[in-house]
Amino acid sequence: MRYKKLIVPLQRLTKYSKHFKYNRLMKKSIKFSAFMLTGTLLLAACGNKEQKSEPSANENPTEQKVEVKDVEGRKNFGDAAVITPLPAIMIATWDEHENPDVMMAAWGGQCGPKHITFQLSAHKTTENIRLKKAFTISFATKDDIVQSDYFGIVSGNDVPDKVAKAGFTITKSPNVDAPIINEYKLTLECKVVTFDENENGGARVVGEIVNMSADESILDEEGNIDLGKLQPVIFDSAKRTYRVVGEKVGDAWGSGKTIIEKEVK
Repeated sequence: MRYKKLIVPLQRLTKYSKHFKYNRLMKKSIKFSAFMLTGTLLLAACGNKEQKSEPSANENPTEQKVEVKDVEGRKNFGDAAVITPLPAIMIATWDEHENPDVMMAAWGGQCGPKHITFQLSAHKTTENIRLKKAFTISFATKDDIVQSDYFGIVSGNDVPDKVAKAGFTITKSPNVDAPIINEYKLTLECKVVTFDENENGGARVVGEIVNMSADESILDEEGNIDLGKLQPVIFDSAKRTYRVVGEKVGDAWGSGKTIIEKEVK
């Protein structure tokens, strides 16, 4: 009689069973079947999630093989890319202890009237931008190419004081949570608009320019930025060298007018 209260609910499920051991075995069997069914559903769900996941930013999203044909009369390189100009962008950030870090990036540029974008792998800078949602942008020049290249070689994870080691100094930005490197004569203070992280820890970042400041030594007579005085460098990916932005060769929205005015014979 003392088992009656325990057996009754199970008896309702196994009405025609006469033995308690058999009922208990049936109950365990039901639990095991439910467990296996749950596991199957979980595996199916994980499989669907994996199948729907997007490829990383550096992969071909279509995975479609393209049959490449040679262009006659030229040397063909396949999918090897030389894109120019590639700016030597210097990205400055804080870490969680407000320790400054700077790295050089070449995969970036202006993507709107007051927006800049760049692609990063997994770096200390990537972690800092994720944390602070802000950064400053400067540009490597002829005068500071040694220090700028150093910032691109050495990671802040390995050398936390690399800014000081390069002999550079900082000022805290009054507009965003990031440092300004005083030795760079042109600086953009930016806040993060989008931070699209990939599965490898890298990210494609878009920042909004909040303020631009410049040292007076790179201004022309009218107070505008003079690239001839700044002498920024570009990264030559074909030769793995840096080149100074050169002389003026024409007027924007002007030089082409000579063709517009030309009569077609």
